[in-house]
Amino acid sequence: MTDLVRALGIDYGTARIGIAASDEIGLLAHPVETVSAADEARAIERIVALVEERKIEDLIIGLPLHMNGEEGKAVTRVRAFGEKLRAELSDEIRWHEVDERHTTSDAMAKLHDAGRNEKNSRGIIDQAAAVEILQRWLDDRAGPTLVPEWE
Repeated sequence: MTDLVRALGIDYGTARIGIAASDEIGLLAHPVETVSAADEARAIERIVALVEERKIEDLIIGLPLHMNGEEGKAVTRVRAFGEKLRAELSDEIRWHEVDERHTTSDAMAKLHDAGRNEKNSRGIIDQAAAVEILQRWLDDRAGPTLVPEWE
């Protein structure tokens, strides 16, 4: 069992930023909202407000690594945004980077399974990708699941 955690996941994009939050016990990630990235200052202001409202302790940001695991220009953009956001938040917030490869496609597959298509998922796909990012971190933090041996 892990300690309780209040975490916020971020799927940064140049057009939209998906936001997800953990539940009260730090077990499951849930979608929160999509923030427009058109005005970076307003986006940062909104995320800061969410962090304060939800008393967030851990912030998890997805890194869009290349398929071979190398970093590219997109990672540089994410980190630059993260540094600007970090400057507006308390030093007590713990920062984590998570490999976000496949999160959007995983999120889209789950939305398809729920009966949504690409067109009617446009408004929530960024939130769903943020859920995938945050859930990866929560699962990694929890460690391996113990399966009881049955006789």
